[in-house]
Amino acid sequence: MTIIVLAGGSDQIALINELKKRGHYTVLVDYFENPPAKMYADKHIVASTLDTDRVKEIAISEKADLICTACTDQALLSVAKVSEELGLPCYISYQTGLNVTNKLYMKKVLVNNNIPTSRYVILDKMDSEALKDFSCPLVVKPVDCNSSKGVKRIDNIEELPTYLNEAINYSRTKTAIVEEFKEGTEISADFYIENGVAKYLSATTSLKIKNRKSFTILCSDYPAINNSQKEKLTTIVSQIAKAFNLDNCPMLVQLIANGDDMWVLEFSARMGGGSKHKLIKVLSDVDIMSVYVDRILGDYPSIHPSEPVKYCKMIYIYCKPGIFNYVEGFESLQKEGIIDTYFHYKTSGMEIHGSETSSDRPAGYLITASTAEELAHKLQYADSHLAVISADGEDIMLHNLLS
Repeated sequence: MTIIVLAGGSDQIALINELKKRGHYTVLVDYFENPPAKMYADKHIVASTLDTDRVKEIAISEKADLICTACTDQALLSVAKVSEELGLPCYISYQTGLNVTNKLYMKKVLVNNNIPTSRYVILDKMDSEALKDFSCPLVVKPVDCNSSKGVKRIDNIEELPTYLNEAINYSRTKTAIVEEFKEGTEISADFYIENGVAKYLSATTSLKIKNRKSFTILCSDYPAINNSQKEKLTTIVSQIAKAFNLDNCPMLVQLIANGDDMWVLEFSARMGGGSKHKLIKVLSDVDIMSVYVDRILGDYPSIHPSEPVKYCKMIYIYCKPGIFNYVEGFESLQKEGIIDTYFHYKTSGMEIHGSETSSDRPAGYLITASTAEELAHKLQYADSHLAVISADGEDIMLHNLLS
């Protein structure tokens, strides 16, 4: 089969490798000239994954049998749209794709099905009348963006016009959502919906960089929930799957938990990005990328998750602005048994703009341990023995962000 893969980030490397392992010819479509996944695909075509007319042209010219992506919302919407237009298989329809990638549609379906979520208002400009029943703290975000771009916490109403305009400018439809900020712990949970049953894979606490208006995820921390919360979460995920007509597919759900009270922030019909498939494998013993490829190729896999690990953290590296060259220390730390695995999001020569969004991180790593004390020791040791070397030969890594 000839398979079009949309987006060329690090998660697509695992997807391409899994497809090629099964003998398929892969054509990568990505906006950048040298995305991380380029060297793994059989062919690379420079084009925006959001330009569905161009993606359609490529699929026709390449005589594609399938279009797919992994871990990217907007590319998933393009997959659903073009697949539907060309009569190619896809596990979600275009309308479902809109519902799960655009917060305007998503919130409506959540509310209409009594699934707990924050009160909200949709705006395309500042509207004091629409906001009269809201009080700070609030959260503002684009309805259709990714990587936490334009997502800000509002603690003072005077800040809202500035950050609302920022969110609107990030939005492809020039629309933003303003919602209540819920106190609690932010949880990122991965499930697989199998024949109508929500099967739990993992749940981690999403720790953010401190003292920021933005919601930049610094690390994923496990364990995150107790058994009672897991039961409540599984019920909510089942409700979401039914309301959005999702079945036999992965689901990523982000929510706020405060005891047994939970509020859904957003979700998607995909596995989590940022190399989350590696974390899921460690925490559940399920190779979710392999399962996902089985599914998009037309099979209906059955999974049997377990929980083999006691303590785990997936840490994302952030840096000062600069041109990325390489990360120093990964190989030696893995040989010493300090880190379990590591991954890159950028290739040499790519620009790092700062540390405001997840698209700024050049790399990350995963650590497991038998005790909390062992985990803390490994984290401190790893941070002090890693460096991100820029094109100028300087260490631009921001150290001790977890302190």
